[in-house]
Amino acid sequence: MRLEEALNGVSCLGIDTAPFIYFVERHPDYLDLIREVIRRIDAGELTAVSSVVTLTEVLTQPLRFGNFSLAQKYRNVLYHSRNFKLVHIDADIAEIAAELRSRYNLRTPYALQLAAAIKSGCDAFLTNDATLKKVAELKVLVLSELKLN
Repeated sequence: MRLEEALNGVSCLGIDTAPFIYFVERHPDYLDLIREVIRRIDAGELTAVSSVVTLTEVLTQPLRFGNFSLAQKYRNVLYHSRNFKLVHIDADIAEIAAELRSRYNLRTPYALQLAAAIKSGCDAFLTNDATLKKVAELKVLVLSELKLN
């Protein structure tokens, strides 16, 4: 599916961890696609959110290997991007995540990410995990199934 079609009717986009990794670390298979998503967010065509789970996931490897400049790049993207909010996990999100886990047998990090997007009023969730397409509460967009043109 073309990215343009996938984002039709989407005003708020929840973003999983993998797209941030692809963007910051310049993944050759997904960089152009995620750059276009980021461009739309930066231009205000979309707003976007991700939970603090993303922060934990993207910082782990750089910190483990002492790559503090990479860790700072992630912080800069997550803390200072326009039209993007890093959502803290609260009791409401935890409750939604528990419902999602029980309904879809999701791992806790995915349930928290999706719950943060749902509570934030997102229309869609961008990931690269096709197993999340079973979640019916919002449209799940899988990067590997999208194309620019």
